[in-house]
Amino acid sequence: DLCQAYGIDDWIMFDASVVRGLAYYTGIVFEAFDRQGELRAIAGGGRYDKLLETFGGDPTPAAGFGFGDAVIVELLKERNVLPSFDSTGTDSVVFAMNQDLYKAAIDVASKLRGAGQNVDVVLEKKKPKWVFKHADRIGANYCVIVAPSEFEEGAVSIKDLTVGEQTTVPIESLASWVEDVKAKEAS
Repeated sequence: DLCQAYGIDDWIMFDASVVRGLAYYTGIVFEAFDRQGELRAIAGGGRYDKLLETFGGDPTPAAGFGFGDAVIVELLKERNVLPSFDSTGTDSVVFAMNQDLYKAAIDVASKLRGAGQNVDVVLEKKKPKWVFKHADRIGANYCVIVAPSEFEEGAVSIKDLTVGEQTTVPIESLASWVEDVKAKEAS
């Protein structure tokens, strides 16, 4: 009756033979399958009222589940809805030239994100060549370099990786720069 009330009765099948192999289950167990039933269980779980208590926690009724990525990937492939992952969707990579500029790099990344960009931040001691290769690998179009001399002047260097040009942009103008980039990409 409850399954009907929730509108999921077509998706539920009672099977008393389902057994989950973990000893901490204290009640009902369940498994989830694709509608055709061609794949092994996508997910499985159940009730485990004493699990937290076993590890020193307060007695807490609980239920949970887990699923495996391999079955999900196969199901997505079968349905032709698996994302390509060719690009990460990252617009810019922000790179601090030294550890003293890490906070500044985080601030720059925040400004870019606030203006609508997807940003990756490199806060490691890496050579610029590595950062440019990293940006290329993840499909970013821009590398924003926070360097001591430019930062002292309130600016950053931005390399357009699609054409190889590098410009200096005042930090307070980053939102305008993002708008210009969006306008250029839209045309």
